[in-house]
Amino acid sequence: MMREIFDDVFSAAEAAASRIAADACEAVRARGVFTFAVSGGETPWIMLRELVRKDVPWQNVHIFQVDERVAADRHPDRNLTHLRESLLNHVPLPADHVHPMPVTSTDLETAAASYARTLHRIAGSPAVLDLVHLGLGQDGHTASLVPEDPVLEITDRDVALTGVYQGRYRMTLTCSVLSRARKVLWVVTGKQKAEMLRRLCRGDRSIPAGHIDSGRALLIADRAATGYPAAEQSMGA
Repeated sequence: MMREIFDDVFSAAEAAASRIAADACEAVRARGVFTFAVSGGETPWIMLRELVRKDVPWQNVHIFQVDERVAADRHPDRNLTHLRESLLNHVPLPADHVHPMPVTSTDLETAAASYARTLHRIAGSPAVLDLVHLGLGQDGHTASLVPEDPVLEITDRDVALTGVYQGRYRMTLTCSVLSRARKVLWVVTGKQKAEMLRRLCRGDRSIPAGHIDSGRALLIADRAATGYPAAEQSMGA
C-alpha cells in the first residue's frame, strides 16, 4: 500500500480529490469510462466538495455507492443525501450515470441483487470498478463491513445486506468486489483512527478493513491519523 501523509484533514481531502480527478481522466483515456464507488463520512464530503473544482470528464463518469443506510430518500442518515449536497448538485453528471443503492425497496434482497446487476452492466462481469474510495472506522470497519457481521465472509455476491449497525440496516458492496477494483483509495483522518490505521497497514485481517486487498491501494491520511511528523509527506509500502 502506497501512503501519502498530509498535515491536516483539508489538505488530505484536497489531495484525494486531485487523485480522483487524475484517475478519472486516465480511465476515460484508456477505456472511455470511469467507474467510481464512494463511501460516506465527514472527510469524504470535504473531498467531494473539492472534487467539484477539479477538471473531470463528467460525461464519462459513473458513480456508485460503497454502502448505504436503509432509510427514506433525503433522510439525513443517508449517504446519498450528502453525496447530492456535496457533489451531484454541482457537476454536469448525466442523471443515468448516478447509481444510488435502492434501500427504499420493500424487498431489499431483490434490490441488492438488482444493484449487483447494474454493477455488472456498467463495470463488467465480474465487476471491476476503476476506483473505490474507502474510509476506516474506530472499530476497524470499512464500507458497512463491520466486526462480527456474516457479510464479511460473503464471497459469491458483490452486494449484500448487513445486520443492524448504529441503529440501521445497511446495504454494502462486499469484500470481493472491493478487492477487485483497479485501485482502492483509503482516506483516513483523525487521531481516533490511529490504532486501526496501524492495523490496516499491517494487513491485520482481524479487523474488517483488513479483508480488503491492499495490493493496488493508496492511503491518503492526515498526520493525526498516523502520528508521522509533518515533514514526512509520503511513504512507500
